[in-house]
Amino acid sequence: MTKEPVQRNSGRSRIDRLRLFFPGLPADALLVTHLPNIRYLCGFTGSNALLYVESLSATLFTDSRYTIQAREEVSDAQISIAKHGLIKSLGNILARRPGRPRLGYEPSQLTVAQKDELQSAAGARIRWVAAPLGVEKLRAVKDASEQVLMRDAAALISKVWTEVVAGIKPGTAELAVAAEMEYAMKLQGASGPSFDSIVASGPRSALPHARPTSKLLKKNELLVLDQGAILRGYCSDMTRTVFLGHASARVRGLYQAVLEAKDTATAAIRPGIKAGEVDAAARKVLQRHKLGQYFTHSTGHGLGIEIHELPRLGKNEDIMLQEGMALTVEPGVYIQGLGGIRIEDEVLVTAKAAEVLTSATRKFLEL
Repeated sequence: MTKEPVQRNSGRSRIDRLRLFFPGLPADALLVTHLPNIRYLCGFTGSNALLYVESLSATLFTDSRYTIQAREEVSDAQISIAKHGLIKSLGNILARRPGRPRLGYEPSQLTVAQKDELQSAAGARIRWVAAPLGVEKLRAVKDASEQVLMRDAAALISKVWTEVVAGIKPGTAELAVAAEMEYAMKLQGASGPSFDSIVASGPRSALPHARPTSKLLKKNELLVLDQGAILRGYCSDMTRTVFLGHASARVRGLYQAVLEAKDTATAAIRPGIKAGEVDAAARKVLQRHKLGQYFTHSTGHGLGIEIHELPRLGKNEDIMLQEGMALTVEPGVYIQGLGGIRIEDEVLVTAKAAEVLTSATRKFLEL
């Protein structure tokens, strides 16, 4: 199996930046169990690991399947190959710590069973300190090496979509279009799709998260194509809507309203603006077109190692956008019986504005 290259940080390491959260918790150490967070912090891409971060050291616990891989990938952490389970190995270390160690943990990622097992292995000495979203907050701002990966992943999905859409025609099954899209991603170097591709035609396009079915594409209906690829560990995400046949004036008007909402929200993006203000900018446009009731989800979300990351571009979200954040901007309208229209671009927050990373045409295509 060919491994994807591990990206290294320059300057202060990611684990060092995580340690800056310790005084505010307060905690003596942090247990990281979410695999994407572990990958981000130390580079390990295996499927079984714990990362234990102390003030002066860090240890990655994994099993014997990953002995060679861990040595090749991991930076800024010692490697411990656990013979009797990861939790028990960490518990044995904690049992030897003086006093009652304060252990920070990720509440949404550590299971009750893991917590109980670790408590038992450590001799019931742990003082648990909830540390929600600490790593996720670091991941939200992409460093220079990550920004290169985000640009490359966005370029890949833009190219794939442009090639595949040229061959779409009535009589093809939604599932076949999705399969062709995902096959083309791999031919271009992606490890796979960053989520199950959405191919929804006709009335089904009014379902924002419709999955492809055996339904055949027909003339004179909308087609929503939402797809993304994982390239060297980082996700892309892009949606385009096309029409099979010649569209009515109403459909053309709906498309232009959604495009205006997306462009307006994108233009609002800059460091220091609240995420909720970007969402409000898109909604204001659709409300002016009397389409507000048909916009049923948030305007966008962060992405990177995972397809959904901080921040969320939703109503009343107070998080401030920062330079280096990678986001989607994806307003849409969904009308039962007619269908849906969504246009989504991936953007990077720069010092003054948003850099649009996805480049596939936004013109209204009639196939």
